[in-house]
Amino acid sequence: MTAAVPPQSPAPPVRSSAPAPDPASPASSVSPESPASSASSPSSVSPPARQRRRPRPGSRWPVRAAAAALAALGLAVLLVPPLAQLDQQLVDLRSAGLPPSLAHPLGTDQVGRDVLLRSVYGLRVSFLVGLVAASASMVVGGLVGLAAGSLGGMPDRLLMRLVDGFTSVPHLLLGIFIVALFAPSPVAVVVSVGVTHWTTAARIVRSEVLSLRSRPFVEAAISGGASRSRVVRRHLLPHLAPHLLLAAVLMVPHAVWHETALSFLGLGLPPHLASLGNMINDGQRSLLAGDWWSSLVPGLFILVPTLALGVLAQHWRDRLTPRLRSELSL
Repeated sequence: MTAAVPPQSPAPPVRSSAPAPDPASPASSVSPESPASSASSPSSVSPPARQRRRPRPGSRWPVRAAAAALAALGLAVLLVPPLAQLDQQLVDLRSAGLPPSLAHPLGTDQVGRDVLLRSVYGLRVSFLVGLVAASASMVVGGLVGLAAGSLGGMPDRLLMRLVDGFTSVPHLLLGIFIVALFAPSPVAVVVSVGVTHWTTAARIVRSEVLSLRSRPFVEAAISGGASRSRVVRRHLLPHLAPHLLLAAVLMVPHAVWHETALSFLGLGLPPHLASLGNMINDGQRSLLAGDWWSSLVPGLFILVPTLALGVLAQHWRDRLTPRLRSELSL
């Protein structure tokens, strides 16, 4: 027979030496493993949403100054000729070389012509020639770049070698050669600037076309049977238009400087036209005699608007590029 095992008494409960948490305390209401506790830990806090950085007020003053300068020059071009009581071609040897005064706010040149009036007319002529030349460059370069990017293969290589050939020749040297084939005239200057500056537009357009061809919406249109001309009209040109317009704005100051250089060398516009380059060329003869305003004023009329256009175009490009990137990523 097996002996009966006497029943064991239960062990007494072990009391912990740690004090019991106070139910009224805030720390005891949330356990370490509770979701609220884990959400408040530094490792699990999600970073705040990235906010769009606003431009500082001081960073806009160049844009505002450029816009104000262009507005002032535009008003001068519109208001000075009608309000002036003088002819910009009027020669008055009795008033030759006069310093700035009430009758002539910016003085007169060596033959007595009003410098302010001629500078306003010269600004109009120079920028009109530069605008037409820049537009011609954008048309020629845009067509070449569009053809190179759309066709690809051998046509692309041949067209880009042509672009490299024109780019390798200095612009001013090629412009002098082209103008020498014609008589000094606005048409000769437009042709000279157009031939020497279309390569920039061709490179820009080709680069954008190659980037657009790999986008899903273009590939979907090609896969759907759309013709090449339809793809160009419906999908490529709408996205190329902002880039072409921005490049044209940036090219206008360059074209103005090109026209000024040719006119300064006596190869640009005819001498009887009030071009800024012609005025600087005429003013250098009286510069040693102390008539500094004859060259300084037309020089400022070239420098200020070209710098202002560059600042505004740069600002426009900075604002336009993020929006274009967001559209192209769709």
